[in-house]
Amino acid sequence: MSSSRRGWLAAAAGMGLAGVGAGLAWRTSRRQAQSLSEAEHIFWQHQFAQLDGVMLAASAFKGKPLLLNFWATWCPPCIEELPLIDSFFLQNKSKGWQVLALAVDQAVPVSRFLMQSPLSFQVALAGFPGIEVSKSLGNVTGALPFTVVFSSVGNVLHRKMGKLTGDDLRTWERLSV
Repeated sequence: MSSSRRGWLAAAAGMGLAGVGAGLAWRTSRRQAQSLSEAEHIFWQHQFAQLDGVMLAASAFKGKPLLLNFWATWCPPCIEELPLIDSFFLQNKSKGWQVLALAVDQAVPVSRFLMQSPLSFQVALAGFPGIEVSKSLGNVTGALPFTVVFSSVGNVLHRKMGKLTGDDLRTWERLSV
């Protein structure tokens, strides 16, 4: 077989493999998008206990942009970012922004923390099952803190693993959600 013919065959095989790879990547991303869409739908059906024992429906937050933060009292970066999130909420609630902090924690430490460091936004308890909720929304590792930004129609716009920065919040603040 001539070298030019082998070159053409190799090129054709390479293009064929690239096409298969692209097709698999498209199917995988499509599956992930469907899974996230399903996870979004399931999230809006959840209810979480507030510290007073009253259940809080996630669906109560639909219709306006929502910053959802998963945190715990035993997580230093979580505690460090809460004042920043509180400032974000106070500056943006008149623009329709909502914030919900889901504590992957127990009621007693969360109550103790909030007595010392009150927050202006809603806090509810997700307990350890909150990690699974966060994973369903894209928190691959299950680590904290984890933040999700939802549009006013309930779709995930952004996710952030790790401690938030002022730049993160300023970027999200400018969103027309």
